[in-house]
Amino acid sequence: MSRHVVAGVDGSEQAGLALDWAAADAGRRGKALRVVYVREPWIPEHPLSQGGESLTEQARLLLERSARRAREQAPGLEVSTAVVTGAVVERLRTESETADTVVVGSRGLGGFAGLVLGSTGLGLAGHGPGPVVIVRGPARGGHDEVVVGYDGSDDADCAVEYAMEQARARGARLRVVYGKRLPAGSPHPVGFGPLPPEGIEDDFPRRLRPWLEKYPEVEAVQVVVAGHPVPALAAASRTADLVVVGTRGLGGFATTMLGSVSHGVLHRAHCPVAVVRPRERTP
Repeated sequence: MSRHVVAGVDGSEQAGLALDWAAADAGRRGKALRVVYVREPWIPEHPLSQGGESLTEQARLLLERSARRAREQAPGLEVSTAVVTGAVVERLRTESETADTVVVGSRGLGGFAGLVLGSTGLGLAGHGPGPVVIVRGPARGGHDEVVVGYDGSDDADCAVEYAMEQARARGARLRVVYGKRLPAGSPHPVGFGPLPPEGIEDDFPRRLRPWLEKYPEVEAVQVVVAGHPVPALAAASRTADLVVVGTRGLGGFATTMLGSVSHGVLHRAHCPVAVVRPRERTP
């Protein structure tokens, strides 16, 4: 079954940019688009600041405008809309269980101007199964390159597969970035935590070979950088259309939903970021 792309909207400019990205992605990969507005039950039906227009009516009009905007972005796109009730992160996390990808803006109407990443994007990226794309700023496009961070972990393999799919759909080159372990005895960069065990970088090409064979039409460039991968991925994002990372790498802790690399890239990237968490395998 072909999963759909979900775009979360709330009327903010950032959510509109996320909607544009989601519509283009769904059209490019031949998937349907589902536009979702999450109604929080503690918000009154008739907010005093909205000139008498009910919350239900506001949601209906927003979804109608969003659907038109998506169809303009990708003519012929199959678009559906839905109002769901509950906490924003929890309801979008539920949406991610049946979606190919969930796309949100970096900040919504509840965000603070000084924050790079809002609570919805950060919370969803740490908990939503499958790919979650955080869109920050207008889509620039035109670089024809997708960047993915890789360290040989299961999460990184899922990230590489999604990155390969994105590169193939875009006709873009894939740049695979591996952060080489610092020399023994070097301190960990502040806030980044432990790096993967020694020797993995020597096995880097072999670990990637199955993905290169599965997607032979994708031109892939393998890059090994000295030190932690976050600065390298952030720098690569300046000339990339998308950066893809896993939720946790080999240096992560089992109880941590979002690892240091994904967290760091989300806050420092200059293009949309996809955080890919492995889905639970059904028996």
